[in-house]
Amino acid sequence: MDRRAFHKLAGFTALAALAEVDNASVAQDAAASGEVVLEDAEVILAFNPRSGALTRMQRKSTKWSIERRPALGASFRMMVPLPERSDNFVLGHKQRAQRVEKIAHNRVQIQWTDLLSEHAGVLPITFTATVTLQSGELVFDGVVDNQSDLSVDTVEYPYFGDLTPPMPNAAMLAHSMFVGALQTQELYPSFANNLGYWGDRYPTKIINTGAFQSQFCLIQSPQQGMYVVMKDPEIRYFLQFIFSQLPGVVDANANAVPRTDDISGIPVHLEFRPCHFVFAHPKSSFHLAPIVVRPYSGDWHAGLDIYKQWRATWFGRPPIPAWVKEVHSWQQLRVDGAEQDYLVPYTDLVHYGKECAENGVRAIQVVGWAYGGQDGGDPDLSTDPGLGTWEQLHDAIAKIQAMGVKIILFGKPIFAAISRSWYKEVLYKYECTDPYGDKYEAGGYSYTTPVQLAGINNRRRAIMDVCCQEYRDIATHEFEKTVKLGAAGWLFDEVMQHNGVIYNFSADHGYNPPGYLFNADIPLARQFRQAAVNTPSNYFLPGGAANGEDFLFSGEGPGDWLMPYYVLGYYRINWGTVHALRYIDPQAPLMAAVRGFNARDEINLCLLYRYIMEYEPYHFKGHITDFPLTLEYGKKVDALRKRYQAWVWDAEFRDNLGANVPADGKVRYTVFRRSGGQRAVVVASLEQTKSVTVTLDLPNAGKLVFATPEEPDAKSFSGSLRIPPRSAAVIMES
Repeated sequence: MDRRAFHKLAGFTALAALAEVDNASVAQDAAASGEVVLEDAEVILAFNPRSGALTRMQRKSTKWSIERRPALGASFRMMVPLPERSDNFVLGHKQRAQRVEKIAHNRVQIQWTDLLSEHAGVLPITFTATVTLQSGELVFDGVVDNQSDLSVDTVEYPYFGDLTPPMPNAAMLAHSMFVGALQTQELYPSFANNLGYWGDRYPTKIINTGAFQSQFCLIQSPQQGMYVVMKDPEIRYFLQFIFSQLPGVVDANANAVPRTDDISGIPVHLEFRPCHFVFAHPKSSFHLAPIVVRPYSGDWHAGLDIYKQWRATWFGRPPIPAWVKEVHSWQQLRVDGAEQDYLVPYTDLVHYGKECAENGVRAIQVVGWAYGGQDGGDPDLSTDPGLGTWEQLHDAIAKIQAMGVKIILFGKPIFAAISRSWYKEVLYKYECTDPYGDKYEAGGYSYTTPVQLAGINNRRRAIMDVCCQEYRDIATHEFEKTVKLGAAGWLFDEVMQHNGVIYNFSADHGYNPPGYLFNADIPLARQFRQAAVNTPSNYFLPGGAANGEDFLFSGEGPGDWLMPYYVLGYYRINWGTVHALRYIDPQAPLMAAVRGFNARDEINLCLLYRYIMEYEPYHFKGHITDFPLTLEYGKKVDALRKRYQAWVWDAEFRDNLGANVPADGKVRYTVFRRSGGQRAVVVASLEQTKSVTVTLDLPNAGKLVFATPEEPDAKSFSGSLRIPPRSAAVIMES
């Protein structure tokens, strides 16, 4: 009796049986079906010679049948809207491939011509796909030749019609990155709706690339996964990773995926397809960004290791001011809100600077300093008469920076307050509009008074078109004001998003295809940086930036493609944060908010994950001396980091890889590795009221010592350590 028959008799599902199909069987079945096969030492995949569908894919080393059932194989899908009917698709399974041929030993090319659409008949569109397999890595390329009179809005390719977990009882997750943190969605055995029910026909999840999130997606099971990336550091257009669970779940409470190959006679399968938003206009050709797919062994760290290798080929970091690389801390201070409370006049800033200098805080991020207060007058970066004069702010900056405290000015040049006359008279011409010609608009933020906290008098915002060179020049002119005030740098708030707006469809600007805002963020950043470099030397104050190259560019959660420009990222983190960006870039200057009145846990997180601390008393409306318990512990942690800088600051961050910390309570730990190989393990207690005893499993460890913020002198580590509640220790190879 063969293995498949045995499993059927034993009551196993077909999923369990076929999870163990060997490599030879896959190759033999494909050959017998006349399929076109690519194979190397790690991967086998096959294509239907008539439809061009991807019918089989197996990882040979682990026998993971990634694409399992040829009958569910898929090729592509296009959206080609009609003037009065947007819902006009070209469905790959209804096309016959013009050719499916092996053009090299490791490359297949597939071409579909004269595509049959659902509601407009045959269209003169050709789609040519090329698939290359090299050392276990697949590259899916595509070219759309649109000779029709319609726009090709989206192309979903490659298209996995039967994405299967490695084992029937193995969970499968989708990982991506958002503002530096790893985001996780469950794919199997549960599949909760993200867009389904009220949106799509089937339960659907999406991961956005370029907009808000990351260029990669990790499809992860316990011991292995599959890395997928949009291989385009310039992010020319928007792309989504889409998962659909067909025909649905068992019920909508548990969202359980059926454990059988069919339910009610309908096949149960998970589709996965990257969706390219190309907006290829009539009589044009469009080259898709390559999609790279590569199986790997291990958890999400192994998937990010692949991304790190590719990132190193294009990531070029500009000069970072020397002081930013050092162990230090900041304060965030809001001086005026959107309702003109004028909390801190310009002349009073010097008192805050003196407090920071006395307490070793190196920089103050000043929020609400510009016209209209926080989010009240964007994109205007002129000084506000209600706070004082330009000269008073300039002089305050000069005095504070002479004390050794840098001033960082807050800005947000990608929005416009629609209540302001500048918008009504000029800026409206540069706002983004949707495909119907209507303007996109954001509701603004609620800040201080009952009327605004109720959302009644918020300063609503237009989303500005950074694809437009004329508007980029306006934004650059406003940015230059921060440099000419003598500040040491600026922080671009909300640099990671455009309030949900992705494209500008304004006909006035002549975009065809429409302007992709996230792509245009890159030339905007380059223009800002060049403006700083071109600023005359007399504008730079002693104690601030030495010149334009030394001016700090920082931002709130910049996308990874923007971090070559906004070199310092600001985040809000908690115990649930999975620090993907810190693992990707161990030396990036990342900064996190410290907000509580005895914020030991937030400070310990900064120690664990090598974040700069930014103190934010009273939601950044107070003095750092307002929370003495937080300030005192923060100073001790920074002193510890300076003393053991080689182990916990200059060393490579390894997350939790390479060590294990057994404990009789809840702890979190991270590992750092010096260039010479010596390691440090930072351990923080998550217990709020009791002490925790920890031991350390560190393979091949040398002599170990430990130190704590309260007792910084290194002591010999005897094999176990008692850590008080909400405290931390650093264990080091001496």
